[in-house]
Amino acid sequence: MGVLELKNVSLTLGGKRVLSDLTVDFWDGHIHALVGPNGAGKSTLANTIMGLPGYTDITGDILLDGERINDLTVDERARRGITLSWQEPARFEGLRVDRFVLAGAKDKSTETARHVLERVGLDPDRYLKRAVDRTLSGGERKRVELASILSMEPRIVLMDEPDSGIDVEALNRIFDALADFKDRGATVIMITHSQEVLKHAEHAFLMCCGSILDKGAVGRIDDYFGDHCMPCDHANQPDEDELKGDLA
Repeated sequence: MGVLELKNVSLTLGGKRVLSDLTVDFWDGHIHALVGPNGAGKSTLANTIMGLPGYTDITGDILLDGERINDLTVDERARRGITLSWQEPARFEGLRVDRFVLAGAKDKSTETARHVLERVGLDPDRYLKRAVDRTLSGGERKRVELASILSMEPRIVLMDEPDSGIDVEALNRIFDALADFKDRGATVIMITHSQEVLKHAEHAFLMCCGSILDKGAVGRIDDYFGDHCMPCDHANQPDEDELKGDLA
Protein backbone atom coordinates (compact mmCIF):
# COMPACT_ATOMS: atom_id res chain seq x y z
CA MET A 1 0.00 0.00 0.00
CA GLY A 2 1.30 3.44 -0.92
CA VAL A 3 1.37 6.42 1.40
CA LEU A 4 -0.92 8.21 -1.07
CA GLU A 5 -3.50 6.32 -3.11
CA LEU A 6 -6.14 7.31 -5.63
CA LYS A 7 -8.87 4.76 -6.28
CA ASN A 8 -11.17 5.08 -9.31
CA VAL A 9 -10.93 8.88 -9.27
CA SER A 10 -12.81 10.77 -11.98
CA LEU A 11 -13.25 14.53 -12.43
CA THR A 12 -15.26 16.48 -14.98
CA LEU A 13 -14.47 20.15 -15.68
CA GLY A 14 -16.42 22.30 -18.11
CA GLY A 15 -18.29 19.28 -19.37
CA LYS A 16 -15.07 17.40 -20.17
CA ARG A 17 -13.86 14.38 -18.24
CA VAL A 18 -10.25 15.22 -17.39
CA LEU A 19 -9.58 12.39 -14.93
CA SER A 20 -11.08 9.06 -15.87
CA ASP A 21 -11.46 6.24 -13.34
CA LEU A 22 -7.84 6.79 -12.31
CA THR A 23 -6.21 4.39 -9.86
CA VAL A 24 -2.62 4.98 -8.75
CA ASP A 25 -0.51 4.68 -5.62
CA PHE A 26 2.65 6.57 -4.65
CA TRP A 27 5.20 4.85 -2.44
CA ASP A 28 6.46 6.37 0.75
CA GLY A 29 9.90 7.99 0.50
CA HIS A 30 10.19 7.66 -3.29
CA ILE A 31 10.60 10.22 -6.07
CA HIS A 32 7.91 9.65 -8.68
CA ALA A 33 7.49 11.30 -12.09
CA LEU A 34 4.33 11.88 -14.09
CA VAL A 35 4.87 12.27 -17.85
CA GLY A 36 2.50 12.55 -20.76
CA PRO A 37 1.37 14.91 -23.53
CA ASN A 38 -0.10 18.34 -22.86
CA GLY A 39 -3.70 18.01 -21.73
CA ALA A 40 -3.18 14.53 -20.32
CA GLY A 41 -4.47 15.60 -16.89
CA LYS A 42 -1.15 15.71 -15.02
CA SER A 43 -1.56 19.16 -13.44
CA THR A 44 -5.23 18.40 -12.81
CA LEU A 45 -4.19 15.31 -10.88
CA ALA A 46 -1.82 17.37 -8.70
CA ASN A 47 -4.50 20.01 -8.08
CA THR A 48 -6.99 17.29 -7.18
CA ILE A 49 -4.60 15.69 -4.69
CA MET A 50 -4.02 19.12 -3.12
CA GLY A 51 -7.78 19.77 -3.01
CA LEU A 52 -7.67 23.14 -4.76
CA PRO A 53 -10.98 24.97 -5.34
CA GLY A 54 -12.66 23.64 -8.47
CA TYR A 55 -10.92 20.26 -8.20
CA THR A 56 -12.82 18.65 -5.34
CA ASP A 57 -16.02 17.44 -7.04
CA ILE A 58 -14.65 13.99 -7.74
CA THR A 59 -15.90 10.45 -7.69
CA GLY A 60 -13.67 7.80 -6.18
CA ASP A 61 -11.34 8.14 -3.21
CA ILE A 62 -8.07 9.84 -2.28
CA LEU A 63 -6.38 8.04 0.61
CA LEU A 64 -3.52 9.22 2.80
CA ASP A 65 -2.12 6.45 5.00
CA GLY A 66 -5.28 4.52 4.15
CA GLU A 67 -7.57 7.33 5.37
CA ARG A 68 -9.99 9.03 2.96
CA ILE A 69 -9.19 12.75 2.60
CA ASN A 70 -11.70 13.77 -0.10
CA ASP A 71 -13.51 16.12 2.26
CA LEU A 72 -10.43 17.83 3.70
CA THR A 73 -9.73 21.44 2.72
CA VAL A 74 -6.45 22.62 1.21
CA ASP A 75 -5.31 23.84 4.64
CA GLU A 76 -6.22 20.54 6.28
CA ARG A 77 -4.32 18.60 3.63
CA ALA A 78 -1.35 20.92 4.10
CA ARG A 79 -1.41 20.23 7.83
CA ARG A 80 -1.31 16.51 6.99
CA GLY A 81 1.94 17.21 5.12
CA ILE A 82 0.87 17.64 1.48
CA THR A 83 2.25 20.65 -0.41
CA LEU A 84 2.23 21.84 -4.02
CA SER A 85 4.99 23.67 -5.90
CA TRP A 86 3.46 25.71 -8.71
CA GLN A 87 4.67 25.69 -12.32
CA GLU A 88 4.61 29.51 -12.11
CA PRO A 89 5.25 30.53 -8.49
CA ALA A 90 2.76 33.02 -7.11
CA ARG A 91 3.93 36.56 -6.38
CA PHE A 92 2.92 38.21 -3.16
CA GLU A 93 3.62 41.87 -3.79
CA GLY A 94 5.43 43.38 -0.83
CA LEU A 95 5.67 40.22 1.30
CA ARG A 96 9.22 39.83 2.54
CA VAL A 97 11.18 36.73 1.59
CA ASP A 98 11.80 35.73 5.21
CA ARG A 99 8.08 35.90 6.02
CA PHE A 100 7.20 33.98 2.86
CA VAL A 101 9.76 31.27 3.59
CA LEU A 102 8.63 30.83 7.20
CA ALA A 103 4.86 31.08 6.60
CA GLY A 104 4.35 27.31 6.81
CA ALA A 105 7.57 26.39 8.61
CA LYS A 106 7.62 24.07 11.59
CA ASP A 107 10.46 26.09 13.08
CA LYS A 108 9.87 29.78 12.40
CA SER A 109 13.27 30.98 13.53
CA THR A 110 15.54 33.23 11.48
CA GLU A 111 18.07 30.41 11.57
CA THR A 112 15.62 28.21 9.65
CA ALA A 113 15.06 30.91 7.04
CA ARG A 114 18.78 31.38 6.60
CA HIS A 115 19.41 27.64 6.34
CA VAL A 116 16.79 26.92 3.67
CA LEU A 117 17.80 29.95 1.59
CA GLU A 118 21.39 28.77 1.68
CA ARG A 119 20.22 25.29 0.71
CA VAL A 120 18.69 26.66 -2.51
CA GLY A 121 21.70 28.85 -3.25
CA LEU A 122 20.38 32.25 -2.17
CA ASP A 123 22.52 34.43 0.11
CA PRO A 124 20.37 35.14 3.22
CA ASP A 125 22.03 38.52 3.73
CA ARG A 126 20.89 39.58 0.27
CA TYR A 127 17.45 37.97 0.18
CA LEU A 128 15.89 37.79 3.66
CA LYS A 129 14.53 41.33 3.59
CA ARG A 130 13.73 41.50 -0.12
CA ALA A 131 10.15 41.48 -1.34
CA VAL A 132 8.67 38.53 -3.20
CA ASP A 133 7.63 40.49 -6.28
CA ARG A 134 8.52 41.27 -9.88
CA THR A 135 12.04 42.35 -8.89
CA LEU A 136 12.88 38.66 -8.48
CA SER A 137 13.59 36.62 -11.58
CA GLY A 138 11.64 33.47 -12.34
CA GLY A 139 14.55 31.35 -11.13
CA GLU A 140 14.85 33.34 -7.91
CA ARG A 141 11.13 32.99 -7.20
CA LYS A 142 11.32 29.25 -7.86
CA ARG A 143 14.15 28.96 -5.37
CA VAL A 144 12.37 31.09 -2.76
CA GLU A 145 9.30 28.87 -3.11
CA LEU A 146 11.49 25.79 -2.84
CA ALA A 147 13.06 27.20 0.33
CA SER A 148 9.58 27.66 1.80
CA ILE A 149 8.72 24.02 1.03
CA LEU A 150 11.96 22.81 2.62
CA SER A 151 11.05 24.75 5.77
CA MET A 152 7.67 22.97 5.95
CA GLU A 153 9.32 19.53 6.11
CA PRO A 154 6.40 18.05 4.14
CA ARG A 155 5.55 14.36 3.75
CA ILE A 156 4.34 14.68 0.15
CA VAL A 157 5.66 17.23 -2.34
CA LEU A 158 3.80 17.83 -5.61
CA MET A 159 6.06 19.61 -8.13
CA ASP A 160 4.44 20.91 -11.33
CA GLU A 161 7.08 21.40 -14.07
CA PRO A 162 9.87 22.23 -11.60
CA ASP A 163 12.24 23.25 -14.41
CA SER A 164 9.83 25.69 -16.07
CA GLY A 165 11.39 29.10 -16.81
CA ILE A 166 14.55 28.67 -14.75
CA ASP A 167 18.28 28.69 -15.37
CA VAL A 168 20.74 25.82 -14.95
CA GLU A 169 21.84 26.98 -11.48
CA ALA A 170 18.24 27.01 -10.22
CA LEU A 171 17.63 23.59 -11.76
CA ASN A 172 20.66 22.17 -9.98
CA ARG A 173 19.33 23.53 -6.70
CA ILE A 174 16.04 21.76 -7.37
CA PHE A 175 17.94 18.51 -7.79
CA ASP A 176 19.69 19.21 -4.47
CA ALA A 177 16.28 19.74 -2.87
CA LEU A 178 15.05 16.43 -4.26
CA ALA A 179 17.93 14.75 -2.45
CA ASP A 180 16.95 16.61 0.73
CA PHE A 181 13.34 15.50 0.48
CA LYS A 182 14.38 11.89 -0.07
CA ASP A 183 16.82 12.00 2.85
CA ARG A 184 13.95 13.17 5.06
CA GLY A 185 11.72 10.33 3.84
CA ALA A 186 9.33 12.56 1.89
CA THR A 187 7.40 11.35 -1.16
CA VAL A 188 7.89 13.52 -4.26
CA ILE A 189 5.57 13.55 -7.29
CA MET A 190 7.05 15.51 -10.21
CA ILE A 191 5.12 16.53 -13.32
CA THR A 192 7.65 16.97 -16.10
CA HIS A 193 8.38 16.96 -19.82
CA SER A 194 12.12 17.11 -19.21
CA GLN A 195 14.35 14.09 -19.62
CA GLU A 196 16.92 15.77 -17.36
CA VAL A 197 14.36 16.10 -14.57
CA LEU A 198 12.89 12.66 -15.24
CA LYS A 199 16.18 10.87 -14.66
CA HIS A 200 16.20 12.11 -11.05
CA ALA A 201 13.02 10.12 -10.37
CA GLU A 202 12.98 6.51 -9.15
CA HIS A 203 9.64 5.49 -10.63
CA ALA A 204 7.48 6.92 -13.41
CA PHE A 205 3.91 6.94 -14.66
CA LEU A 206 2.77 7.56 -18.25
CA MET A 207 -0.49 9.48 -18.35
CA CYS A 208 -2.85 10.29 -21.23
CA CYS A 209 -6.50 11.32 -21.43
CA GLY A 210 -6.87 11.37 -17.66
CA SER A 211 -5.71 7.79 -17.17
CA ILE A 212 -2.48 6.02 -16.24
CA LEU A 213 -1.40 4.05 -19.32
CA ASP A 214 1.74 2.50 -17.88
CA LYS A 215 4.11 2.64 -14.92
CA GLY A 216 7.52 1.31 -14.07
CA ALA A 217 11.22 2.09 -14.22
CA VAL A 218 12.11 5.58 -15.40
CA GLY A 219 14.08 4.33 -18.41
CA ARG A 220 11.27 2.16 -19.70
CA ILE A 221 8.60 4.84 -19.35
CA ASP A 222 10.88 7.45 -20.94
CA ASP A 223 11.61 5.18 -23.90
CA TYR A 224 7.95 4.28 -24.29
CA PHE A 225 6.72 7.85 -24.27
CA GLY A 226 9.56 9.18 -26.39
CA ASP A 227 9.50 6.44 -29.02
CA HIS A 228 6.02 5.01 -29.11
CA CYS A 229 3.51 7.79 -28.36
CA MET A 230 2.27 8.18 -31.92
CA PRO A 231 -0.60 10.19 -33.46
CA CYS A 232 -3.97 8.73 -32.63
CA ASP A 233 -7.60 9.70 -32.32
CA HIS A 234 -7.26 10.88 -28.72
CA ALA A 235 -8.17 14.48 -28.02
CA ASN A 236 -4.72 14.83 -26.45
CA GLN A 237 -2.87 13.72 -29.60
CA PRO A 238 0.73 15.00 -29.36
CA ASP A 239 1.73 17.67 -31.83
CA GLU A 240 4.66 17.23 -34.19
CA ASP A 241 7.18 18.86 -31.85
CA GLU A 242 6.20 16.50 -29.00
CA LEU A 243 6.60 13.50 -31.28
CA LYS A 244 10.09 14.69 -32.25
CA GLY A 245 11.17 14.65 -28.66
CA ASP A 246 9.43 16.88 -26.17
CA LEU A 247 11.26 14.82 -23.57
CA ALA A 248 14.63 15.27 -25.31
